[in-house]
Amino acid sequence: MRLGVLDVGSNTVHLLVVDAHPGARPLPAHSHKAELRLAQLLDEDEAIGPDGVDKLIAVIHDALQAAEDKGVEDLLPFATSAVREASNADDVLARVKAETGVELQVLTGAEEARLTFLAVRRWFGWSAGKLLVLDIGGGSLEIAYGIDEEPDAAVSLPLGAGRLTAGWLPGDPPSPDSIRALRRHVRAEIARTVGEFSRSGTPDHVVATSKTFKQLARIAGAARSADGLYVQRELKRESLESWVPRLAGMTTAERGQLPGVSEGRSAQLIAGALVAEAAMDLFGVENLEVCPWALREGVILRRLDHMGSA
Repeated sequence: MRLGVLDVGSNTVHLLVVDAHPGARPLPAHSHKAELRLAQLLDEDEAIGPDGVDKLIAVIHDALQAAEDKGVEDLLPFATSAVREASNADDVLARVKAETGVELQVLTGAEEARLTFLAVRRWFGWSAGKLLVLDIGGGSLEIAYGIDEEPDAAVSLPLGAGRLTAGWLPGDPPSPDSIRALRRHVRAEIARTVGEFSRSGTPDHVVATSKTFKQLARIAGAARSADGLYVQRELKRESLESWVPRLAGMTTAERGQLPGVSEGRSAQLIAGALVAEAAMDLFGVENLEVCPWALREGVILRRLDHMGSA
């Protein structure tokens, strides 16, 4: 059957259409996305304003049309941290449902981490052993660890690249003082969680998902997206540490010229790099592998599992 996943994220609203059957690998058929940056549309009261909701509804209407055009039989709509943490989340969800008919499922941070972990486990298989999975979104950082399909530990921290850029890094390029302040903040937040994971032992394989990690790996020399899903892409901490000060000194436009960096994400790249560097350092990770599957695929796999057991 043809499934559609509508992901209302902190940076983008992304419709992923796949051909999927229980027990089979989902095959991508279509991708439709719009950069909305909901995490940066929150006002001083942490609410998504009327203009932001109008834009969200318009983008969802476009995604619904794309889903219809592509023959989607079943749509799985969900929202992550930007909607979850908005002070007017209930009003936003009610208006979206009233004007589009879409009832967004708001995932908790722990659910995001668990579903992303499921996707990574299925991608790498049981032979990967104990996995540590890192995912940097627009609004939050998810960390999960385990040996099964359900992680033994999973946390979500408010350390998304969009959120941190908006709240901590004014200026283009940002000042050295603001970079240092954000670095201290990020490391203190992550350090609080390290003990919870370290008690479970050393992972056999460390994996990262998300656009931020893909872009960091690409500028550090990993293969292009055009080279295909099955090319191994790695990010070494040593390479990342050499790039962080260079990124900090660049303007948004200069970062946007780097290989693999999209114009819409270039402003967030330094914040994302600081989070990635801190996580790798504090968890003692010298090298990680980037996984092409993440949260959207996890949502699809969970749905297929339920279909198969019905």
